[in-house]
Amino acid sequence: MMTNMRKWHRPSIIPGFGVTLGFSLFALGLIVLLPLSLLFMQTSGMDPDRFWQLATEKRALSAYSLSFGGALIAASINLIFGTLVAWVLVRYRFPSRRLLDALIDLPFALPTAVAGIALTALWAPHGWIGQWLNPLGIQVAFTRIGVVIAMIFVGLPFVVRTVQPVLADIELELEEAAISLGASKIQTFVMVIFPTLLPALATGFALAFSRAIGEYGSVVFISGNLPNVTEITPLLIMIKLEQYDVSGASVIACIMLLFSFSLLLAINTLQRRYQQRLER
Repeated sequence: MMTNMRKWHRPSIIPGFGVTLGFSLFALGLIVLLPLSLLFMQTSGMDPDRFWQLATEKRALSAYSLSFGGALIAASINLIFGTLVAWVLVRYRFPSRRLLDALIDLPFALPTAVAGIALTALWAPHGWIGQWLNPLGIQVAFTRIGVVIAMIFVGLPFVVRTVQPVLADIELELEEAAISLGASKIQTFVMVIFPTLLPALATGFALAFSRAIGEYGSVVFISGNLPNVTEITPLLIMIKLEQYDVSGASVIACIMLLFSFSLLLAINTLQRRYQQRLER
């Protein structure tokens, strides 16, 4: 019993477990839980049929499809290319490597409206790249493709920054041992590197997916905001608020919150089970 207590009460430079835990719960409740609980209270007195009607109207379903579907595609693309970028930054030394490493964080610091204007100028029919695609009948801006591109732009750093430190901590001796035992490069990656990266990949995917779902500023410029075509869910919430339809906005916000929280909870649960399996 005393051994278990000692495991929980490890030495710390910050004394007072009860004080620090109480302050943490207070800050969490004030900053996160209170606003979210008020959102659910906004819809608690609503009739279930009315709630379902607002949540499943045609315009809302189209916005869900674009937001969640586009975020899934963008996060999947970021998972592949973000891992490749992290691999290059960790495993290779080349000129301007530090500059490339710094540019990865640019979507974090760049205002989303600026990113939206830049992407629109790039992919519009008369933009730098769009002018070459337009004669081929390919339009990116003001379509769903443009929405996905904006989501990729804002989500890439999450995958890179999540995978990069884990990849840097992998000991090269493990790979050398696998190769010395006759494993090919593909087998070494699948059997040695990938299992170690899997929790970080899942976390990066979840973060990129969540950011893409809630992205607003960079998407509204390049999407064109066509109802039932390129209208994302956050924009629909803003439109309903501008129309003083607080109930409709609250219902759609609750649907997004429940879906996002369920996804993050599922990924965190899978990560914990996978980590426990590795420890065994």
